[in-house]
Amino acid sequence: GRAAPPLAALSQVLRLERSRRTGIVFPLQKLERYLAPGTDTARFRLFQPGLAALQRAEALFRSDRGHSIDYVSSAVRMDHAPPPTLPEVCFIGRSNVGKSSLIRALFSLAPEVEVRVSKTPGHTKKMNFFKVGKYFTLVDMPGYGYRAPQDFVEMVEAYLQERHNLKRTFLLVDGVVGLQKTDHIAVDMLEEFGMPYVMVLTKIDRASRGVLLKNVLEIQEFVKENTQGCFPQLFLVSSVEFSGVHLLRCFVAHVTGNLPTVEAS
Repeated sequence: GRAAPPLAALSQVLRLERSRRTGIVFPLQKLERYLAPGTDTARFRLFQPGLAALQRAEALFRSDRGHSIDYVSSAVRMDHAPPPTLPEVCFIGRSNVGKSSLIRALFSLAPEVEVRVSKTPGHTKKMNFFKVGKYFTLVDMPGYGYRAPQDFVEMVEAYLQERHNLKRTFLLVDGVVGLQKTDHIAVDMLEEFGMPYVMVLTKIDRASRGVLLKNVLEIQEFVKENTQGCFPQLFLVSSVEFSGVHLLRCFVAHVTGNLPTVEAS
């Protein structure tokens, strides 16, 4: 397998000086100092696990002899999906939002896991299932929008409605461009089905601080005013710099019931 990239492991992040370390683990908190005085930052810190929880979560994403992480199968229809025996999370988002790159970053400590990252937007046309030991399953859903498969909505609707072991949907939004019309359609679908979900801002390494702050504040306001099923805290990630990846692993472990209680609402 490939060697894990720099900063993929917490032990590497802990060697950094403090402010850089905070920026990698809690990128949302790094933005706080640039906000206007009096801005409500309570929603920046709803999920703020300690080091022990982050380390326990990382262990789930690190393969070893007694704990394998495997690509299981792909499906275009629900009757092709593997049995719903484990807690499950799924990742959905616009084509080219960086979904497969993020999943590859999450699994970077299990380099034998093949997550195909396409240079062509809209390439993922199937639901891809990854089994994380005996703990949970992670599903990479087809991208929507540009060149998305025509039956995307039918496939995703069927999945969301029928998959009773689904614990949380991760809706990925491009951190450079913010919420788009197609993202609103996904939000409407999740809200209509009453699904618990969370928004993840990708590619934060490509966004200027001003653009990132604007998008974060606009999306948090949108979540507060227009959603019921969305977790109030945004998750910011860079698959290149590993910012936010450690925290996201911890949240996945938390929502699938694989972490003892951590500080979270």
